[in-house]
Amino acid sequence: MKIMYSTGATARGGRNGRVKSENGILDLQVRMPKALGGANDEYANPEMLFAAGYAACFDSALNRVIKLSKIATGETSVTASVSLGQIENGAFGLAVALHANIPQVSIEEAQQLIEKAHQVCPYSNATRGNIAITLTVSNNEAVMQA
Repeated sequence: MKIMYSTGATARGGRNGRVKSENGILDLQVRMPKALGGANDEYANPEMLFAAGYAACFDSALNRVIKLSKIATGETSVTASVSLGQIENGAFGLAVALHANIPQVSIEEAQQLIEKAHQVCPYSNATRGNIAITLTVSNNEAVMQA
């Protein structure tokens, strides 16, 4: 792989600590969510950070696919929902649901675009075959599972 960009972050205290990017822009307290035994949901957590990164990255991949396809759309949005659950042998795993809204195209075109973006997105390529990913699309009118 030809490296185009690298960055890093350091966590201290795990799920009940702090995470800070190497440039200091991201500097957050992280806490266990209430559903996992934490006191409340007023802090960031690893799943939230993963969802934010995946949504932003996937929307960029989607917009690249749209641009290369020379299709006119309105402003897109991507929502990533990340779930944490128990898998075999007491270990833990993730599942992701990605929903893209692609206005001004047919639902069929929207489905084709999200599937192409799923092949381009670095997060999708990193997780492919490792976690369950569900894709859904809308065009401000209807929602369809891809």
